[in-house]
Amino acid sequence: MEGAATHTVITSTSSSTDNFSTSTLVYDRQFLRTASGLLVFAEIVFGLLVWMLIAGTEYFRVPAFGWVMFVAILYWVLTVIFLIIYLTMAYNRIPQVPWTTVGLFFNSSATVMYVVAAAVDAASISHAVKGRHNYNCWVASTFFAFLVTLCYAGSTYLSFKFWRSRDEEQ
Repeated sequence: MEGAATHTVITSTSSSTDNFSTSTLVYDRQFLRTASGLLVFAEIVFGLLVWMLIAGTEYFRVPAFGWVMFVAILYWVLTVIFLIIYLTMAYNRIPQVPWTTVGLFFNSSATVMYVVAAAVDAASISHAVKGRHNYNCWVASTFFAFLVTLCYAGSTYLSFKFWRSRDEEQ
């Protein structure tokens, strides 16, 4: 066979398992039945209500609501990410991250930021006419902002207990 060319294909595989484990993600069915899981779920639901109730109004006329929206959306997105990490047990794949400390700082910062946001939310209600759509939504968002603050405070307490127990084991 004149003119026929042959091609050699060389394949190689490599894997880097120095920094990450190679286990597959699993679903933790029991997480949402724990106190921490219930609090995370409540934080997501109430946090969603806070920013949806404000977003459905003319909040841009009151600059303080920009702060409330920032806090509510930021912590809502981060909490959803943490829920995914907890449900898939992805924290087991990255053991270099001090997850108990990360959880403690996250929940602590969320509590402090939501206290401020809830207070700003409550103080900003006076810019609306009582009985109107904006007023009703802003009052409801204030209620849920304080409720989600309590949820994050509960998560902070549980995170602190877990962090302290892990610290005593070492």
